[in-house]
Amino acid sequence: MSFLEHLEELRWHIVRVAIAIFVIAITVFGLKDFVFENIIFAPKKASFPTYNFFCSLSEKTCFQPPDLEIIPRQLGEQFFTHLKVSFWLGLVVAFPYLLWEIWKFIKPGLYQNEKKAARGFVLICSLLFMIGVVFGYYVITPFGLTFLGNYSVGADTINSTSLESYINYLTMFTIPTGFVFELPVLVYFLSRIGMVTPTLMRKYRKHAFVLILILAAVITPPDILTQFLIGVPVFFLYEISIYISKRVHKKYHSND
Repeated sequence: MSFLEHLEELRWHIVRVAIAIFVIAITVFGLKDFVFENIIFAPKKASFPTYNFFCSLSEKTCFQPPDLEIIPRQLGEQFFTHLKVSFWLGLVVAFPYLLWEIWKFIKPGLYQNEKKAARGFVLICSLLFMIGVVFGYYVITPFGLTFLGNYSVGADTINSTSLESYINYLTMFTIPTGFVFELPVLVYFLSRIGMVTPTLMRKYRKHAFVLILILAAVITPPDILTQFLIGVPVFFLYEISIYISKRVHKKYHSND
């Protein structure tokens, strides 16, 4: 295929992904009451599973969501926020299909051994992304919302937020976490081309752990329990990534 033919092929892949996201977003938009009541505003309710789980453990681990008043502060904020929520949910749901279209575009240019090495790419990346989003929704969001919603600088301040701000934080707690959980896949491909080695990852393991702890402290309340809940899965992913890098390096770079 010529360069222009490749561009035409890419264009149709992008069009199909855009159509998929649009169709799902339209569906989400039509389910406004269900989506906002049972998904978007669920983490600010005491009946949310995370609060029930930690309260069932002991009184020390029990915590409740803040009494946070959400007030739209601009004309049209509710409508445009509704559009934004529909788009983000459309992207999350369509993410496996997006990966499938990416795979279909790059697959014809790969050698047979490369196709074999990338087998399961779509499934693995989709699972990791969804696990990350769910983790962000059920773990990071309740802790982050509770901390930020209850934080006060004085008795003269009342905690309330705009609808746009609430949605922005909810998005920040979930979708980026989905991409963070793609770390093992990223390490696999970087190890495949020789940019990352297991020796390098072991050498900077302590540095990586410190960065993970700092990240956990920033996005969650500053206590050991919540840092543990956020940090342990990322530590686990890092250790898995070292193992993946070791396997890849042994298979493809053992003679280097």
